[in-house]
Amino acid sequence: MNRHLGRIVAMQTLYENEFREGSDLSEIKSRNIGEYSDKVDDEFIISIVDGVLKHKKEIDQTIQESAPEWPIDQISIIDKNILRISIYEMVFSKDVPPKVSINEAVELGKQFGGENSSKFINGVLGSVHEKNLGTKDTKK
Repeated sequence: MNRHLGRIVAMQTLYENEFREGSDLSEIKSRNIGEYSDKVDDEFIISIVDGVLKHKKEIDQTIQESAPEWPIDQISIIDKNILRISIYEMVFSKDVPPKVSINEAVELGKQFGGENSSKFINGVLGSVHEKNLGTKDTKK
């Protein structure tokens, strides 16, 4: 199954959920996953979306600490959700090596973000990864 496409579907789901406040998350997930069900791992997408939303407060705090000059509400919804997915994978899921998660996020930034998204995403995630290096080995 295509994990890159899975992250795209997860990003679209998180984006739509944030953009359409008060919308039905389960309906958004079902519709978005349904479009690609033969190419993606449904459980992978669901675990990302649910994990990001479960840990959103801590993830947003991590973004804020790693990009203090960018208030969270001034970061585009696309960039914010790309960062959230990658930080979720690096800090909470740990099923994906951090460098893979960072590379995936940078690619998503190039595909869907603005002109400087990929550089911004790479910088924030590089900072998060450096901060986590010391704690990662002790959590295993």
